[in-house]
Amino acid sequence: MIQQWLNGKTLLFIIAISIVTGTIFYSRYLSKKIADDEKRKVDLWVEAQKTIIDATDSTDQATFNLAAKISAENKEIPIIETDENDKINPINCVNLDSNKIKKDSNYLQKKLGEFKTQHDPIVLVLNKQPYQANKYYYGKSVLQQEVRYYPIVQLIIVGLFIIITIIAQRTAYLSTQNQLWAGMAKETAHQLGTPVSSLKGWVEVLKDIRGNEKITSEIEKDVNRLELITDRFGKIGSRPHLEASNVVKQINNMVEYIKKRAGVKVDFIINSEEKEEIVAMISPPLFDWVMENLLKNALDAMEGHGKITINIQETATRVLIDVTDTGKGILKSNIQNVFKPGFTTKKRGWGLGLTLAKRIVEQYHKGLIYVRSSEIGKGTTFRIELNKA
Repeated sequence: MIQQWLNGKTLLFIIAISIVTGTIFYSRYLSKKIADDEKRKVDLWVEAQKTIIDATDSTDQATFNLAAKISAENKEIPIIETDENDKINPINCVNLDSNKIKKDSNYLQKKLGEFKTQHDPIVLVLNKQPYQANKYYYGKSVLQQEVRYYPIVQLIIVGLFIIITIIAQRTAYLSTQNQLWAGMAKETAHQLGTPVSSLKGWVEVLKDIRGNEKITSEIEKDVNRLELITDRFGKIGSRPHLEASNVVKQINNMVEYIKKRAGVKVDFIINSEEKEEIVAMISPPLFDWVMENLLKNALDAMEGHGKITINIQETATRVLIDVTDTGKGILKSNIQNVFKPGFTTKKRGWGLGLTLAKRIVEQYHKGLIYVRSSEIGKGTTFRIELNKA
């Protein structure tokens, strides 16, 4: 699935580059054709001007009318007329903004400088004495400018198309992954359900045998734990019921459970700013799962000895929970990968614990979970942010 997604992105990139490259070359080709055509039109326009300027009483009327028509038909190409010393004749400047000419005394001079960089002037020598000549500088028509900017517009369109397509592909990919996660979780819950029910039955049988009370009590706790885990897996993929719950009590209960499996060399400290109740909107079974994963990861990082500190505080809208251990820490290069499926530094496990924790906190509880800080040899702090009730 991932490989197909990457191949799809590569194909889209190649298609986009091909489209943009082809557009750029074709636009240049069109621009050159338009430029050549406009050069011919300006040459013709200048010849018409020459006919009009040199006209006398003996000039053929049809020729004069044709020259006047050619002169009047230029509605697109901007032209500035100057004398041989580049002194501008405003009367014969065509297709320029008349309002700007009136308001800005330097407008024509600025346009003249612009036209000089675009084309060489066409020089018209007048049949007058002493020597006189007009220069005609011309700029790019609106059409040529539009063709020039067409590749940029095309690039923006192609870019938007690629972005939308990638978002659509990623959304479809994530949807498939979510369905896969949910399917695996529900199947796991289904498979665990039968043996757990059987074990509960055997526990009831053991209760009737004298002398096994202590052992039976511990086995019952573990079977209940298995039943809780089965229930958690069964809730993955379905909308959890969030309720206003005291997270201080929830965390204390989870710490008591973990303590029995942590050993005497691990100290647990819970700091809730002397508050016995801090209420957040949570699904208690799923929240317990998150805390259990964080605490077990902390124990693994400390390798059986150290201190785990849990700080619980509240703001106007959020409940903040920091879980800090004194373990080996996380490399900076790995911090961005800790929540990715399959990432683990342990010899056992599938590397799914933190991935599931992130999914539970962010997708189901609309909160946040992240590595707040980590230092090699000193420990790591994970932070959970939940919505207050």
